[in-house]
Amino acid sequence: MDLQGRIDDLLFEARVLAIAARDPGTPWYAKAVLGVVVGLAFSPIDPIPDVIPVLGYLDDALLIPAGVLFARRLVPQSVMAEARRTANEEDVDPGLTQYVATALVVLAWGLAAYLAITVAASLF
Repeated sequence: MDLQGRIDDLLFEARVLAIAARDPGTPWYAKAVLGVVVGLAFSPIDPIPDVIPVLGYLDDALLIPAGVLFARRLVPQSVMAEARRTANEEDVDPGLTQYVATALVVLAWGLAAYLAITVAASLF
């Protein structure tokens, strides 16, 4: 399978997980992990900007696939099977999850910037 095929498969799995996160049969802890994974996959903001050499692509290349694998283990198989059928039948919008994950990434970067400025100010 070529690289584009793998990327398409990963995005399909993210859609399946977005559906599974909305299912009442999914445990709360799995929904929390799913929210982060789906949010990272569909978020327009990367936790590590791609302009940072090597590290910028690690979130795309490692974090999202690892999160998908971990989240799949937390969701019951019956829920995943139903989510796959639904994903095959319709186009799924990640919904609110995308905005929550984006807000968390922006908040984390804002906090990191604030801490860096505070530390720098105390040194000078």
